[in-house]
Amino acid sequence: MSELIVKNVHKSYDGREIIRGINLTLHEGELVCLLGVSGGGKTTLFNVISGLTAPEQGQVFLDGEEITGKPGKISYMLQKDLLLPYRTIEDNVALPLMIRGMKKKDARAQVAPYFAEFGLEGTEKKYPRQLSGGMRQRAALMRTYMFSRNVALLDEPFSALDTITKSAMHTWYLNIMEQIHLSTLFITHDIDEAILLSDRIYLLTGQPGEITTEIIIKEPKPRRKDFTLTEDFLRYKRQILEKIGE
Repeated sequence: MSELIVKNVHKSYDGREIIRGINLTLHEGELVCLLGVSGGGKTTLFNVISGLTAPEQGQVFLDGEEITGKPGKISYMLQKDLLLPYRTIEDNVALPLMIRGMKKKDARAQVAPYFAEFGLEGTEKKYPRQLSGGMRQRAALMRTYMFSRNVALLDEPFSALDTITKSAMHTWYLNIMEQIHLSTLFITHDIDEAILLSDRIYLLTGQPGEITTEIIIKEPKPRRKDFTLTEDFLRYKRQILEKIGE
């Protein structure tokens, strides 16, 4: 079981309140999106959840254990893949294990079986510059998974990809989540992306940022190919736009 709970989190920087009274849950196997405008505090919230910074008030729990201010419990992937250019894909992916003290040979052996699952077979000895944008993102996601295998925080991981590659990555990520039993909390500014991927969407609005609305997407996943053309999709989109406008 993997359940993430955030309770009443407040965070300020330099006397300015960034997020206020944040409460959210992420259940096992869910993909939940945080959606809102730039500057609303989404990345600040991720920094608190991941333990990179401590809140002035509030708590973070993972599977019943309080992890507030404790880094290394939840994996966190930023917008860019941040693969090290001088390391092979194999060693980039194994890096979290080596940082924890595992010998390089053992770390490589442990990540080896996952290359097929992540669609990266044959890339082990290549360098990041030799891979496409989509393949680099897969490698970065695999490295994220090796860091913590239960819950992943993804901060706009597909925003730099072209439309066709992004669509393919959406399908792939939903499949890989199911295969490896991963739960995901996902930041995006893209309303369509949020509706297509999410089980639930939290709208983070205002300054300081507060969660004002929770929207449940009832369409089964994976979403049908023409879902973006349906009235259901447009209804979700209108609801989000109205709430953000408020």
